[in-house]
Amino acid sequence: MNRRQLITLLGGAAAWPLGAYAQQQAMPVIGFLNIASPGGTADRLRAFRQGLKEADFAERENVAIEYRWAEDQFDRLPELAAELVRRRVAVIVTTGGAAVVLAAKAATTTIPIIFTTAGDPVAQGLVASLNRPDANVTGVSFLAATLAAKQLGLLHELLPGAARIAVLVDPNNTLLTEAFISDVRAAASAIRKQIEVLYASTGRDINTVFESRAQKPVDALVIGPGALFFDRRVQLVTLTTRHAVPTIHSQREFVEAGGLMSYGTSITDAYRQAGVYTGRILKGARPADLPVMQSTKFEFLINLNTAKAFGLSFPPGLLAIAEEVIE
Repeated sequence: MNRRQLITLLGGAAAWPLGAYAQQQAMPVIGFLNIASPGGTADRLRAFRQGLKEADFAERENVAIEYRWAEDQFDRLPELAAELVRRRVAVIVTTGGAAVVLAAKAATTTIPIIFTTAGDPVAQGLVASLNRPDANVTGVSFLAATLAAKQLGLLHELLPGAARIAVLVDPNNTLLTEAFISDVRAAASAIRKQIEVLYASTGRDINTVFESRAQKPVDALVIGPGALFFDRRVQLVTLTTRHAVPTIHSQREFVEAGGLMSYGTSITDAYRQAGVYTGRILKGARPADLPVMQSTKFEFLINLNTAKAFGLSFPPGLLAIAEEVIE
């Protein structure tokens, strides 16, 4: 080997790490912003990654993901969104409600934003139109805020004699809570029931609510949607069981944790759809050209073990329409 060949070989070898580094740097980065904590979200994250896979992307193979968790602290959202903007991510995925999306919107008007949210995205100020979102935002709506009427109806069918019905909501989740309360009050009026609204914005508040009801118990309870209650689902199921309060939830994970029953859209499927949209953005699609998807997969779950502990028997009609019965 002559001197010129040796220099060429060494020069090429020296360039290999730089080339590998440049290739690594070229990997697109997704910013993932969530109001809750990472605990208990494994199934949803798995669904999001499945959606990415359907769009030909795999974490750590041809895409990276930067995660930011607000730990149920709404005031942290602006700074976490700003961090992702400074990181120059290719797209920001916002999950956990309208407040998360609004924080990302305030942080950037150029980076594409994909959301999963309950309620009406137009009324919440997230997009201008469902069919033509406009600007840099689109995503998936799973309508949790408008399912209170159905949830109350199922509870009434199980407990037609229940006179004192309460709903538990998070006052910090303003947009979602207001829509949910409005829906449940209209539904209660239609079946001539009185509704008491209970508020909790921390785990300690949840304990206080149940302690205060010990002297004035309710016949049934509706747990409103929201990241706080999802994070605290084991605490809530434990308390509703301890106080023997028949309860309906909006997400299947509560029933899997021992809750009595749940009715709502499949949030895991909404995460999968968000993953698909994120992949399309990474391939060059514009948010304005991707209509907001309406999640249409609904789930009704019943836990017969919990019903037995409460001394309740589900009517055959309810058992017949349940997607899943845990025994």
